[in-house]
Amino acid sequence: MKPSITYLHLLRHTPFFASLSTAQLRHAIDHSREWEVAAGTPLLGTATAEGRDDYWVLLDGGWELRYRGQVLRSGHADPGTWFSTTQLGPEPFELVTNAHSYVMQIPAQDMDAMLAQGFDFTARMDAGRALYQRLRDGTRPLTP
Repeated sequence: MKPSITYLHLLRHTPFFASLSTAQLRHAIDHSREWEVAAGTPLLGTATAEGRDDYWVLLDGGWELRYRGQVLRSGHADPGTWFSTTQLGPEPFELVTNAHSYVMQIPAQDMDAMLAQGFDFTARMDAGRALYQRLRDGTRPLTP
């Protein structure tokens, strides 16, 4: 992974951030890190300590979540384009890019603060929560 620059005009068109005002987008940029990631790079896993509690948002490209023998693939507009370990049980998992990607890492305390301030991530967060619930429960289909 290598650091990347987050551009406001591009972030505005990313589905996860599309409902935010310009001031909120600037705040999100100031309280996050963007990474450029090669295909096949593990972002997070059971053994990962750094960034484990953070929220991860797929800005462009693709990733897959491997959990309980299942693989959930997501592109930049799918419900699974954000991830937090709080969405899974204690079983081993791995979040890996499956294409050249750009991801945003948001510390949990900053995401919690943004949500408390009314940043409108509701639709994307709800869709992701429902998807991760189906993954935990083994309910089909995994894709929306």
